[in-house]
Amino acid sequence: MNQPRRLLLVNGPNLNLLGTREPGIYGTETLADVERLATDAASALGYEMRAVQSNHEGVLIDAIHAARADCAGIVINPGGLTHTSVSLRDALTGIGLPFAEVHISDVYKREEFRHFSYLSDVAAVRVVGHGVQGYAEAVRELVALL
Repeated sequence: MNQPRRLLLVNGPNLNLLGTREPGIYGTETLADVERLATDAASALGYEMRAVQSNHEGVLIDAIHAARADCAGIVINPGGLTHTSVSLRDALTGIGLPFAEVHISDVYKREEFRHFSYLSDVAAVRVVGHGVQGYAEAVRELVALL
């Protein structure tokens, strides 16, 4: 069976506010800009991209579970769930797909609670603090591993 040529892009809570939420930290690009950037990066490598954003953890977990059927990997910016969600970690490790963890800001230059990630030790790729361009970088690095 051939490996699917699709990636899942997951954006967690509050990332729907990109472009207006704390532009000094997150920039002025919108979620639509991020999705287009990641989709273009995937397309250049012969992959499709399916995107989901939700402020609800269960919606994200359901999307991750569904990715087992037709995706080769996941690019995820879990937002604040990075620091709190064992359930999100369990979903990602439970499906057996490699994933890239992305953070727009440099979490290590922010509040101390943002320094910890429930995902970092199980992520195949981690891109932190490269702005929205980090999504394209994560796509390229993840595809290189597939």
